[in-house]
Amino acid sequence: MLIRVRTNAGLWRVPDLAATSTVADLLHSIAAVRPSVEHTSPLCSDPGCKSPLVANGDEDKTLGELGLQNGSMICCGVVPKTCAEAKPPAAAAAGSGSGGDDAPASSNSGGTGATATMKRVIGKDGSIKLVPAEEADGAGGDDGRGLRKGQMALRDMKMQWTLAEFTAMDDQCVFKVKRQEESWVGKGGCSLDAPSANDFQSCLRRFNFQRQRFGLLYGRFEEDKDDDDAMKDDAKDEKKVDVSSSDTNNGTAPTYKPQNIVVEAIYEPPQEADPDAAEGFVILDDPNEDKIDALVAQLGLRRVGWIFGHPPREEGFQMSAAEVIMAAEFQLEAAGGVEPTPFVSVKVTVGDDGNVSFEAFQVSRQCMEMAAEGALEVGPNPGFCYVNETFTAIQEGKDSKTVENNFFLTVVPIKQHTSEMFISDFPKANRDMDDRIPSKDEMKRQLGKSGSQGWTFVDVLADFNLLIYLLQFLDAENDMPKICQSIANRDIPLDDGYKIILTSMAGLDAAY
Repeated sequence: MLIRVRTNAGLWRVPDLAATSTVADLLHSIAAVRPSVEHTSPLCSDPGCKSPLVANGDEDKTLGELGLQNGSMICCGVVPKTCAEAKPPAAAAAGSGSGGDDAPASSNSGGTGATATMKRVIGKDGSIKLVPAEEADGAGGDDGRGLRKGQMALRDMKMQWTLAEFTAMDDQCVFKVKRQEESWVGKGGCSLDAPSANDFQSCLRRFNFQRQRFGLLYGRFEEDKDDDDAMKDDAKDEKKVDVSSSDTNNGTAPTYKPQNIVVEAIYEPPQEADPDAAEGFVILDDPNEDKIDALVAQLGLRRVGWIFGHPPREEGFQMSAAEVIMAAEFQLEAAGGVEPTPFVSVKVTVGDDGNVSFEAFQVSRQCMEMAAEGALEVGPNPGFCYVNETFTAIQEGKDSKTVENNFFLTVVPIKQHTSEMFISDFPKANRDMDDRIPSKDEMKRQLGKSGSQGWTFVDVLADFNLLIYLLQFLDAENDMPKICQSIANRDIPLDDGYKIILTSMAGLDAAY
């Protein structure tokens, strides 16, 4: 079986284990791949590393005894610079020699297996590995001979360079920071479903906005029909925004037509509030992620943005560096790369007067480029993105080690509507602080409204979080598509058999 280990240096996958494997076996498997790893906390069951899996010296417990299964997630803290992966020496990989499988690597007379002869290098793909010292020169390691820190030596790339090639390569690591004046969202902006948005802010208000939280926005993108300029000028029949990057595309990129965003529902993935985390929370593994993605597609929707809440901030401080980088990663995922996308970031907070505000933003194409290259980092001041030392940011004609977050943001108009597709009454998933939790009693309460006050059975069933709850009991491939079809298109009646099944699950005796 496979165990996933979440660390501050990334997510590791440890394969080839069994329920009978011990914690010591798990640690040995980690060390076999990362022989220099140094732990700052033991293996724990929680992201905060406050609940060790076993007590000190009790590493003989099996994974089965600890309730770990294939794909289970555990956590630990490590020293990042010690986490390089080892590349087995050729001799060891070939399995030759009289020592057999149990022979220690250090017994190799050639010295290639000893840890003292291993060297940390950065490969062509940017990965960090440990390789035998005699192979390090050929592996393109960062031995201080690179043009920039973290890069291979020039001669490891090619033997001869022209000045133009040299300059072009260096320019790839230089970003001239500029504002992107226009967003990729149309004049109609982002429209939030009012009941869903109100429920989300009520959750944040419960803790006076001191507990940060995020959710995913599901809905659809629509063509921008509210273009007054197009009506005044035939040349602007289709409003277009030039999305070319003057630094990388020489103004040759195709134009892009803005789209508006209609949010129909909010889903809050598993998460844990953590004031010590840069984002204010830790994202946990979601066992229903694939099912929810399928559910969204069956409803004819897509992920159109994300929403997060934060405590009050000083005026002008819109998004922290961690939030900017997270927004860039979401946009990269939505666009499939550094491409235009109407994917939006919505932030919720409370003002000094106690009024809650919703604001929508996008990060610029340049921010997406820098995030994709790994050029942006979180630093001591959350109001600035720090530039990785391999890269150079030029701001107002000068080299800068930081970029103010607002340089990356474009404002998106925001409004609200009441969804005609969903209601938002069922308790929300993955909340550990609410008085109401998803349950069959809550399902009974909701479905029991059918037939009263004009509600039909499909009307009360059409609740996004209720549908997520039903994923526990109904087949995601055979049952849910038929239910979603009737919800997405009310002209398609729901089969009576599903009504009987659902009312029976809820413990309802009344007719539907």
